[in-house]
Amino acid sequence: MVAGVQILSKEAEQAQTQILTEDALKFLAALHRTFESTRQSLLVARTVAQQKIDAGNALDFPSETAHVRADPSWHCAPPAPGLEDRRVEITGPTDRKMVINALNSGTKTFMADFEGEYLHSSFPAPYANSPTFANMLNGQVNLGDAIRRKIDFETNGKSYKLVEKPAILIIRPRGWHLDEPRVTVDNAPMSASIFDFALYFFHNAKELVARGAGPYFYLPKMEHYLEARLWNDIFNFSQSYIGMPHGVIRGTVLIETLPAAFQMEEILFELRQHSSGLNCGRWDYIFSFIKKRRADRTAVLPDRKDVTMEVPFMDAYVRLLIQTCHKRKVAAMGGMSAQIPIKEDPKANEIAMAKVRADKLREVKNGHDGTWIAHPLINKIAMDVFNEHMLGPNQYHVRREDVKVAAADLLSTSVPGQITSEGIRSSVATSLAYSSAWLGGNGCIPLNHLMEDAATAEITRVQLWQYVKYGSRVSDSGELVTAEHIDKVVDEVVPTLKNPMISQKNLDIVAKYLKKQVRQEWPSEFLTSDLMSYLAIADGCPAHWQRSVL
Repeated sequence: MVAGVQILSKEAEQAQTQILTEDALKFLAALHRTFESTRQSLLVARTVAQQKIDAGNALDFPSETAHVRADPSWHCAPPAPGLEDRRVEITGPTDRKMVINALNSGTKTFMADFEGEYLHSSFPAPYANSPTFANMLNGQVNLGDAIRRKIDFETNGKSYKLVEKPAILIIRPRGWHLDEPRVTVDNAPMSASIFDFALYFFHNAKELVARGAGPYFYLPKMEHYLEARLWNDIFNFSQSYIGMPHGVIRGTVLIETLPAAFQMEEILFELRQHSSGLNCGRWDYIFSFIKKRRADRTAVLPDRKDVTMEVPFMDAYVRLLIQTCHKRKVAAMGGMSAQIPIKEDPKANEIAMAKVRADKLREVKNGHDGTWIAHPLINKIAMDVFNEHMLGPNQYHVRREDVKVAAADLLSTSVPGQITSEGIRSSVATSLAYSSAWLGGNGCIPLNHLMEDAATAEITRVQLWQYVKYGSRVSDSGELVTAEHIDKVVDEVVPTLKNPMISQKNLDIVAKYLKKQVRQEWPSEFLTSDLMSYLAIADGCPAHWQRSVL
């Protein structure tokens, strides 16, 4: 329909007629042609920055933006309608039933996740997005119907209807590093970020404003303030394109990479007309901490369970984020507890929920303005904690002027714990289970009463690589962690992963992938980028567009 634009998939044809309309495709093409070169240059800059870190240049707060950090006069935009109080936010996929359950959960907001890399569990089974084309397009349809209150439906004799005042909707598009290979403009794949943002914005922005809210977004995986500037430029372009006032959009940035932790104020400054705060994307942040310091043998971390929010580098990151947000008068959002309700074991459930309660209490006492939950049944726990300790709509008045965080605090590798046989086996199981489920179209999987997602799978992948790279030893056996040692554990774990979300074919693919990863000079940037080719080819993309990772 639009010159230069190709749809390389026949999936979800009905959704395409509703979502990939001629006018929407023109908007996608305009955004791509205006901003794709900038995105590509920023991705190259990431590679250059990593090379400098590998060469021994320590991360620090940028000297060229010291004036931004020192200037007390600037503040971000005031809270947009519906975002004044965000004390509990639920995350989840864009599946039709899940959208209704999340909007009806009683939380203040619902983060609908196109990235599919965070936790969600909903009745009766856990589920999150994997970016098949059908998932991405049907998700757009479902969100548009939810905004217009047309999402009610019946299945298996059960009725699903929205409550009168559902949670406020926030959308998370995919990160800057990801392409959308099923849609090309001028023979180049689109940015997945722009694809997800643009379709939602184009079809729903005016309707959202008419209903008293607005187009609100969570912005993931950024590594530099210039990447935030790109989002701000896209926001301004998009508002002008459809004839809306500037400043209607709001974006909350997930601080989930180590470089971004050194540029929090700069990121807020770039988005100040459209900012609604920062979020502690804790699991991705741990992944980034390991990956960015891949050339530093002193940065080898112990078992994943020992890397808690109380270890020095995580505590410093949290305290700096809260101080930064409240200095600039925006929300400092907490993160996700991995625990999920355990219906079949009341005692184990009590222990798990006590961990959730303690986590939320730590967040509200630190000064966070809200938190994330993974399951509707956890809403009451989180809401009770925040209601007791946060009497107003937020805690912007908690300035945390006592906080003094230096670069060394953010880089501290003082983490008590050991590398154990159980920890390695758990890491292998998590990596294999998540990755194979993702290839099957599911973006999270329950394992040992925790909800594992892409972030935790990434942590396990790079930790296993790290242990092999630097010749770590298993504390309880003294055994050297080699690639062959990981091979043996993989072969032992594969037969134990019996789950309806996991096919043997996909399990074989990811087992080979993990064995290859631990032998690389450097780990891949993202497993989702590596494995995307399998989804794309299944959706109908030509094989020659895709790279092989095995």
